[in-house]
Amino acid sequence: MKKREYSCETSTVSSIRLFILGSLAERGEMHGHAIRLLAEEERIDNWTDFGPGAIYGAIKRLAADELIVERRTEREGNYPERQIYGITHTGTAMLAELRRDGLEHIVYRHDPVDLAIARYDPDNMDGLVAALRERLAELKNRRTYAEQHGALIRQYLTLMESHVMRHQHHRLSGEIAWHEELLAAMPEIILDENVRKSTAS
Repeated sequence: MKKREYSCETSTVSSIRLFILGSLAERGEMHGHAIRLLAEEERIDNWTDFGPGAIYGAIKRLAADELIVERRTEREGNYPERQIYGITHTGTAMLAELRRDGLEHIVYRHDPVDLAIARYDPDNMDGLVAALRERLAELKNRRTYAEQHGALIRQYLTLMESHVMRHQHHRLSGEIAWHEELLAAMPEIILDENVRKSTAS
């Protein structure tokens, strides 16, 4: 990795393209419904920025951009005909670029809570403490859900995907640790605010 690029933005378009192109490259030719089922099976909306419902529209855009191509049609029983898609040479090159970009770009967003805390009403510090405790409880609930959900779908994931799912756990754990640290420091922070107010007056 030659350099790290920092971004405050994320691209749903890039993510969904990476998923579809990567799935076709790994699993071979597939129809749109099979790709959507794969997204649902992997609970893709729990660890990416798109959901299974966006698959069909993205397939049409990829085909229009000649990154995938319709190879043939198939019909099963009384079901409608389904178009079977394969990745093109251009799509393979795009997949390599998307993989590289996904690894090299560090997505970082500033959390609005930081400014809300920094500019909180100094005359209502008890309210801040209560709000932080509520946030901490919610974050712990989310981490518990993520752990339970991860255990539920582990059978559908590769070892690599299982480690990717752990990323969410560690991000939540970091948030929890920071909230606990801030709450522990609140008595000192409140004292400092009171001193500053008395000095100003």
